[in-house]
Amino acid sequence: MDKQTLIEVHNRIKPFIHKTPVLSSNLINEMVGADVVFKCENFQKMGAFKMRGAANAILSLSDDERQRGVVTHSSGNFAQAVSLAAQKLEVKAYIVMPENAPQVKKDGVKTYQGEIIECESTPQAREATANKIKEEKGASFLHPSNQDEVIYGNSTAAMELLEEYPELDVILTPVGGGGLIAGTALAAHYFSDNCKIIGGEPMEADDAYRSLISGKIEKNDSFHTVADGLRTHLGDRNFPIIQKHVDKIIRVEEDEIVNAMQLIWERMKIIIEPSCAVPFAAVLKNKEEFKNKNVGIILSGGNVDVKNLPF
Repeated sequence: MDKQTLIEVHNRIKPFIHKTPVLSSNLINEMVGADVVFKCENFQKMGAFKMRGAANAILSLSDDERQRGVVTHSSGNFAQAVSLAAQKLEVKAYIVMPENAPQVKKDGVKTYQGEIIECESTPQAREATANKIKEEKGASFLHPSNQDEVIYGNSTAAMELLEEYPELDVILTPVGGGGLIAGTALAAHYFSDNCKIIGGEPMEADDAYRSLISGKIEKNDSFHTVADGLRTHLGDRNFPIIQKHVDKIIRVEEDEIVNAMQLIWERMKIIIEPSCAVPFAAVLKNKEEFKNKNVGIILSGGNVDVKNLPF
């Protein structure tokens, strides 16, 4: 893995993704006491950064593998990303989704002609169901966060951000499965001099925070967080990258997530989902730490059920 690999990945996926805008708000800057810029992956195709990793993963398959289709398990955003990337590349997509996944995300998958197979809402059930399809159909399994091709694809969001704002002192991302923060950390390692990477995580699903302390992958017992995209745990491909290149992880309470989400909706007039608000909540909670710094935040996605808002 080197700088050139990430440049090749970015060039490979460019025809299949949007170069998303970077926005800022004077009011938020004043509130935080820092220069904050938001990389708006909520404007990405299918509404989330996941399109980057999904496109790279499918483009990395051989023609023979593409013929047999792809399978993934996801609560929503990666499901939609794989469905859309597969549709563009004329590949069959089998999508394992927990039965309680937001309807808006299920509808998105159907729009992109992904075939949904529902399962119980546990990581074990997801994996078992996906493995069954892999065996039966010969489909290639794409992991939402713990696969090199996906991580490298995800890195391109931070690459674009650093190209536009090379002076950033820190970039924050949410931490769920670890694929975004690992990719962001690689981008900062290769394309910046001293930009730190910090993760934001809900107190109710703080497995990555605990993993960095214990030195091994920890799991969550509860998933009672409004940040539905962060109810997963790290994997053996992304955890070593996180250990090596991520400065730390800041945990936030549920009301802090909701407040941060509402603030972005109200002040910036853009739609973000709860998971996406977590790193901004971390900045608001620790203003002293970010004071007078150049701060980048990756707004991971905007696929929210507008009939079921937390505020």
